[in-house]
This record gives sequence, structure tokens and C-alpha cells, in this order.
Amino acid sequence: MFLDLPTNTIQTVTTPIAATQKNQAFGYTNALLDLVAELKQPILHFWTMHPTVIMGLKDKRLPDLTAAIKAVQRYGYDYVLRNSGGLAVVSDAGILNVSLFAPLTTPPMSVDAAYAQMTALVDAAWPELAIQHYKITHSYCPGDYDLSVNGLKIAGIAQRRSPHALVTMLYLSVNGDQLARGQMIRDFYTAGLAGQENTWAFPDVDPATMTTTAALLGQNLTIADAQQRFITAAEQAGLNVGRTTLAQAMATPEFGAHLDHATAQMARRQPQLNKEDSL
Repeated sequence: MFLDLPTNTIQTVTTPIAATQKNQAFGYTNALLDLVAELKQPILHFWTMHPTVIMGLKDKRLPDLTAAIKAVQRYGYDYVLRNSGGLAVVSDAGILNVSLFAPLTTPPMSVDAAYAQMTALVDAAWPELAIQHYKITHSYCPGDYDLSVNGLKIAGIAQRRSPHALVTMLYLSVNGDQLARGQMIRDFYTAGLAGQENTWAFPDVDPATMTTTAALLGQNLTIADAQQRFITAAEQAGLNVGRTTLAQAMATPEFGAHLDHATAQMARRQPQLNKEDSL
């Protein structure tokens, strides 16, 4: 089985993030990272956001972060700062975020093996596409595990670990105007650099280096279609896909309190703009 998980059962949950709860996206990540160690079953978490640019910690180094954020707002997008490194990515109604949580085994899965596992899941979910993984230098948030087809990036992967669990996080461009997303992130960095030297190697984004699965397949794919592909791939890999155990665990007051605490922590991390600076 291409998924090296500690059990043959995986729990799934879908959490659309409301526009008024943008910090909850990574609040869920933190809370589920703790819960999966207690649950002792892997979790496949699907989530979407209203139009939002998700900044990485490195983006705080931009010489003029306020100008960068204002460039994003002019496109009608909100912004949120995640609690991990890396660079800006886009989330909106055409982007599916997929997080694979698993308790750490002994010995723990290596970083490369965790990335390879998510890559294998994407391959299984999208068998029609000849997906490669290597850095697409002029994409937004370029990394060694960019997923691309014919040199056009469709997804990026990141990873986080706690002492007892790990999560491998994927964003997949399913449908929508990927060219406009790329133009927005190009403008984000152009405004944020404010004409200063690019000493932190922020990407020189070429919007033409990225695309969507819908465009590649020439189909009207929805987020629900994409989500079902991942679930089917997990089932075909021999996993029993369930929801009830996780739903019950997430309905407890303890999890609710943990989620609220983690979301509040994310809110405190956010860059504060002066009222006169925001649009």
C-alpha cells in the first residue's frame, strides 16, 4: 500500500472556513495535530476558504508588508499569516486544501517519506495526469515538492510535526483563474519589496507557470469532485474510510476548547495594519 499509515482505517472531515473565521484554518491544523495522537487513527482533513492569501512567516520579512497586503486587498482577497515558514499561497473557492494527519510511529516517518506519501496520494487521485515533483522556480511558494504537469504547477506541499504526530498539507488548484492568482502574488511581492533589493529570495512569480487540474483535463471539475477523488484513492489503497469516530471526538467540549484556544493563538500572530493603511 502506498500509504504507510499505522492503521488501515482513516477518518475524514470537511471544514469550510467562514470569511469571519480565517484564523480557524490553522487553528484546526493545530487542534487536529494533537487530536490525531489521541485518536490513534490517521485523519484526512479537507478545507476551503473564502478568497484569502495565506502568507508564510518568511513574508513578514518584506520591506513593506502593508503595501503587499494592500495589493492583495485590491484583488478582493483577505490575508492570513500561517504559523509555519514558506511563502504566500492562494486559497479560494477553486482551491482544495488537503491535510493528512498521522500519529508518529517508532521510528518516525522521515520528512522525505511523508512528502512522497502525499505525492503518491495525489498520483492515485489523479491517474490521468503525469504528475512530477520538482521546484517550479517562478511559481508562487516554490519548493522541491511542487507538483506539476508538463512544467505547470498544480499543487504545493508543506509539513508540520509535533512530538507525537505529523501533518502533510497540500493545496491543489482545482479550477478558477489561476493566471489571476499568479498575477496577484506577483503584485504582492512587487509591492512588498518596494523597490528594495530582494535579499530574502522572494519568488519572481511568472503567472504562466501554474495551472489547474480542470484546465489540464478540459473538464468542469468541482471541489467536491476533487475531494471524492482523494477519498476513492484512499479506499482503493485498502483503507477503511470513516467519519463517525472523528466527528464524535470533534463534538466534545474538550476539542471545542482546544480549537478556540488554537484559533485565538493564530489571531494573535496576525500582522496588525493601521486603520489608515487598510482599504
